[in-house]
Amino acid sequence: MNRKLVLALLALPALAAAPHPAAPAAAPATVHIANFHFGPQTLTVRAGTIVTFVNDDEEPHNVTAADRSYRSPILPPGARYAHQYPAPGDYPYFCALHPHMTGHIVVTGR
Repeated sequence: MNRKLVLALLALPALAAAPHPAAPAAAPATVHIANFHFGPQTLTVRAGTIVTFVNDDEEPHNVTAADRSYRSPILPPGARYAHQYPAPGDYPYFCALHPHMTGHIVVTGR
């Protein structure tokens, strides 16, 4: 048999057993709170993403799901709150201290 062919055949099992790279993790996402607004007002992320809300305002705020499924503590200026969105869907939220402040997380499939 050709020497190169023998080497190639011997290498096949090693290549097949090599680990496959893991699926990429969801990219980090941030919503900034400033001037009594959430920005961006609508954020689209992949399922499993952790969204960090950062209070860049001079007033305290919080993040409350419209369906009340989660609620951050009151965030003083400079504070952060992180929430993971594991499943596809639409997730509207608002600031319970200032109900006119609203935002929306849209979660797509992985």
